[in-house]
Amino acid sequence: MRSGNPSLKKEAFEGFGADRTGRTMTILGTVNKTFILLILLLATFVYSWNQFLVSPNSAMPLILVGGIGGFLIALVTIFVPKVSPFTAPVYALLEGLFLGAISARYELQYGGIVFQAVLLTIAVLLSLLVVYRSGLIKVTHNFKMGVAAATGAIFVVYLISFIGRFFGFQIPHLHEATPLGIAISVIIVIVAALNLVLDFDFIENASKRQVPKYFEWYGAFGLLITLVWLYLEILRLLSKIRRS
Repeated sequence: MRSGNPSLKKEAFEGFGADRTGRTMTILGTVNKTFILLILLLATFVYSWNQFLVSPNSAMPLILVGGIGGFLIALVTIFVPKVSPFTAPVYALLEGLFLGAISARYELQYGGIVFQAVLLTIAVLLSLLVVYRSGLIKVTHNFKMGVAAATGAIFVVYLISFIGRFFGFQIPHLHEATPLGIAISVIIVIVAALNLVLDFDFIENASKRQVPKYFEWYGAFGLLITLVWLYLEILRLLSKIRRS
């Protein structure tokens, strides 16, 4: 895997050339597509946010539709990259529904936390982009494997924690505002942030391979997955710090 992000793996870009019109993926095109997805996400984010503030109970279906629907659309996009020009915007809209209601819930508990989380997410994104472009971080094979392994381990831990809730079992400190719980969240945020570096590297290499133009949507979709994860983890970290 070229990235800890399951959507941005090496196999996704292999065996492809330019499309029938001769157009190929570019970094600028991927950046533009990423901005479009972020705007779509923001639109439904605001709608879901307002719905939650008006009536928290009525916003619960938005969380379910956004969360489950976004997951299913993500799976379709990962397995069939060619449909990404259609599924990536749908994924962004669904994630906006999910994030808006979740964020409003956090905001009611900890005033100002969402603004802080958004600023930190943007700051991490821009900082790592500068670091990557400057060459300060060498994206070696061992670096890629390490981040991918750490990402996989986090996924397994979250999966065990999710299943454990149905049986009254919780992983100690994972969701607690203890010093160790905060340290765990810091580590998870770092791993999520490092995935951005791998995503940058992957998109750059994919554009050099001259894959079809529609892969700009696929690359933007993969980057959006990492940004959503990073934002949620920063939100969780800030909430733990507030509670402590």
